[in-house]
Amino acid sequence: MHVKNDRDWDWIMGTLGEFLSKNDPPAVSEQARQRNPFRVLVATVLSLRTKDEVTAPAARRLLSRADSPDRLAGMNVRVIERLIYPAGFYRNKARSLKEISRILIKQYGGKVPREMDQLLALPGVGRKTANLVRNLGFGLPGICVDTHVHRISNRMGWVSTRNPYETEAALESILPEKYWIPINGTLVSFGQRICTPLSPRCSLCPVSQICARNGVERSR
Repeated sequence: MHVKNDRDWDWIMGTLGEFLSKNDPPAVSEQARQRNPFRVLVATVLSLRTKDEVTAPAARRLLSRADSPDRLAGMNVRVIERLIYPAGFYRNKARSLKEISRILIKQYGGKVPREMDQLLALPGVGRKTANLVRNLGFGLPGICVDTHVHRISNRMGWVSTRNPYETEAALESILPEKYWIPINGTLVSFGQRICTPLSPRCSLCPVSQICARNGVERSR
């Protein structure tokens, strides 16, 4: 695995931060501002394979009725489905959220655990969700790698990795810890608006001069 480590991260993150208006993952930023791990967990589970404009109102509807594991565990799964619809895979997510709440009550006294392995043991929770809960719910350092972070990090030439797990490890070795939490929100917004999967808007990119353009066949 080849990793470039000669980057001016203060300049890169500062430039992107000035260019973008949002620094938190849009789907969970509303809940993250409250620094409530349960609300972040619920919003993040709902955000998987779902657009931000659908996730945010779905999370508001559900959490307005059930803002704790006790309340969510006691809710009928059909009611949960109606509240979170049309979130992607809403039936599976409704069952997962109800089961997560039951486990939190039974094993953790109704609290969301902080440890990565405990979070990963919850149904429907992968490394992306676990890292966001740790980052935004508890303020713990960690790099959340989703499709945007993985794609852009490789496109820029910061890393050369095959999957998000490798990207997470590679970025941890080169990125200053102070940027571990904000890099996800920054690159999610950047990837949605500028550094898109196909035909990225390179003419508008504020950091194009340091981009390796790996895999870019066509741009705007």
